[in-house]
Amino acid sequence: MRVLRVGDRGLLVELDDGGATEAFHAELLRRRAAGALPAVREIVPAARTVLLDGVEDPRRLASELTEWEPAPLHARVGEAVEVPVRYDGPDLPEVAALWGVSVEAAVRIHTAAEFRVAFCGFAPGFGYLTGLGERYEVPRRATPRTAVPAGSVALAGPYTGVYPRSSPGGWQLIGTTDLVLWDAEREPAALLTPGTRVRFTAGGGR
Repeated sequence: MRVLRVGDRGLLVELDDGGATEAFHAELLRRRAAGALPAVREIVPAARTVLLDGVEDPRRLASELTEWEPAPLHARVGEAVEVPVRYDGPDLPEVAALWGVSVEAAVRIHTAAEFRVAFCGFAPGFGYLTGLGERYEVPRRATPRTAVPAGSVALAGPYTGVYPRSSPGGWQLIGTTDLVLWDAEREPAALLTPGTRVRFTAGGGR
């Protein structure tokens, strides 16, 4: 772990890998919920960093962070968000072939996993979900699509994501959901926020 100062009130914590970053972020949320975290306005995780902004005493907190031993992620709490999916994506057969299984088995693998939102980015409401494991990592498409429909469930590298709106994209599309991922009138606006547990289920209407 490396802790860097960012401006007068910020800290950027660099971790060794995605798993360590998720565990550290979860520890921050746990301590804040328990009232054991010094005043921090924002906690923003990324692939291998966590930004703490609006820190009341950056010097003191920086020295404390390096002494932490985050709890393992297998002790997950909170209700999982259920995402009903029509596994009708155009890239599902290719993903199944990469995994060396049938299309039906690929669906079972995806619905059997428990996911967690590691961090958000790319577009408002887009969460990078971990949970499949290294065995099921897939490459991005060699040629990105100019438009991916909103609600598309997709895979790239170690992540699963759901496109909150139509946009260009190079992820492998395996299905579609009707859930609204981003609603500015909702609090919070994003359905999938960092730390949220997620389960995908087969089926999803029309």
